[in-house]
Amino acid sequence: MSSHQPAMPCTCSNSDFDEYQWVINIGRALQKELEEDGDESPVCIFTVPKTLMSSDPDSYTPQQLSLGPYHYRRAGLHEMERYKLSAAKKLQNQLQSHRFENLVEQLIKLEPQIRACYHKYLDFNAETLAWMMALDVSFLLEFLQIYSVKETKMLSRAPSGMSHLLDYSKRKSAHHVILRDMVMLENQVPQFILRKVLEFQYMSAELADEMLLSMVIGLAKELSPFKMIEVPKTTKVLEHSHLLDFLYDIIVPKVEGPIEIVLEEVADQIVSDNQQEERSGVDSSYVKQLLTVTWNMVSQLKITPVRLLKNISSANSAVAIKLKLSRTILSKLKNPDDRENEDSSTSTNKPPLVEEITIPSVTQLSKYGVSFIPTKGNISTVAFDKEKAAFHLPTISLDSNSEVMFRNLVAYEISSASGPLLFTRYIELMNGIVDTEEDARLLRESGIILNRLKSDEEVANMLNGMSNCKCIRLTKVPFLDKVIEDVNKYYDSLWMVKMKRFMKRSVFCSWQYLTMLAAILLFLLMAMEVFCSFYQCARIFHVDIFNTTSS
Repeated sequence: MSSHQPAMPCTCSNSDFDEYQWVINIGRALQKELEEDGDESPVCIFTVPKTLMSSDPDSYTPQQLSLGPYHYRRAGLHEMERYKLSAAKKLQNQLQSHRFENLVEQLIKLEPQIRACYHKYLDFNAETLAWMMALDVSFLLEFLQIYSVKETKMLSRAPSGMSHLLDYSKRKSAHHVILRDMVMLENQVPQFILRKVLEFQYMSAELADEMLLSMVIGLAKELSPFKMIEVPKTTKVLEHSHLLDFLYDIIVPKVEGPIEIVLEEVADQIVSDNQQEERSGVDSSYVKQLLTVTWNMVSQLKITPVRLLKNISSANSAVAIKLKLSRTILSKLKNPDDRENEDSSTSTNKPPLVEEITIPSVTQLSKYGVSFIPTKGNISTVAFDKEKAAFHLPTISLDSNSEVMFRNLVAYEISSASGPLLFTRYIELMNGIVDTEEDARLLRESGIILNRLKSDEEVANMLNGMSNCKCIRLTKVPFLDKVIEDVNKYYDSLWMVKMKRFMKRSVFCSWQYLTMLAAILLFLLMAMEVFCSFYQCARIFHVDIFNTTSS
């Protein structure tokens, strides 16, 4: 036996790892990389970053349909294989002069390009990968025909075995589950494979492009949260890497510029500022409690001045009324930074997250005269008119699949964007202005949010849930940052806001001094009690306490 013979696979650490097969696969992969060195394709199908995946795994993991190699071996998704075979059978019947195996052979030739699209190493041989793509694309094209905006005689009815999945009314729950899985980042297949299969089916590249263009545009109109945008009907649509890439392109405008992401030290500074603000802006209830405790302690002292104060307060009704009124006013004072507690009593009061931008909520802006105006278009239509106090936001439709789509669009943008993280910043903006159910209601009534969820509370929870973990960093996008800056400047310039902040700085932040004064007062009264134990204080103050009490 040769001395270069590979050793037996090691099973001490991982019984599923075959060292010998790994060496063979690496050698083959390297050889193919050398042969295809001039035709290297950019990676376009990524794995979701762990920080995002850990925040909400269900939003990034397919629940029913596996497309592509990332989740192909998951046991819970094998039930869909029968429907993929049914779609492949239908495709075989439509092929004019070829067999399905001939299609697989064509895809085997595209193996290097297919592998280049995926960020993760694919532990499949060429034939397995080709059969996987052929079955997945057959099902995907069968499903996409529902969304074709151009009816043709080539779009026939779905096989009977798939009728409950391919719902032309788009109302069945199974249909929406599949649609949800289709928009996930790890569940994408290269779009050039869809073109290849259609070209093989219709024997015409021009007809294949026409059919795919019709399907993709129809799907985009269904999935896009901005229902008023115009979807381009040109062949440039077919130049996108996959369906999620196309959806991202029509939602997010093209903006040139470098990526700027606020890192941990800035986030820590925000936390430090918030903690400092919490230390300085103590609620008035502490002041009330301090004064109450001080008075209770003082009232226990059996000295003449204290008894004098008691008698005066009990004898003089006018003084008593004034004291009671002052105490009532003090008890009603609120911290000016608190939300409108009476209006939002049904909402959960949570501190702002590190990832949340600094901007007033919809309720706060609306209270001071800011109007919210819906626009037709995508994120590029976000604007703030300082002269008219008008906040322009694109009309957005929210349903049960919106959160999954938003999260995967953010994941795709973070993984692939070469410019500003525009969509991520837009999500941060919406998370900043929508804090409570009342905020969501105001946007719905203004026509900015088309709510297809059960309640406005679900809308608020969904938008706030996008920042439940440290996974979406504060990003810098010039034109959105300008809007946020203008809103904050307008809000800060209002005299009512200035008055509240003045009250906070001048009154509520002085509780430390009140504590010191109360301690000094208590010390003086105790000293006076000692003094009065040796001397007759009533003679000094010229007050007959007993006569005052009897009168």
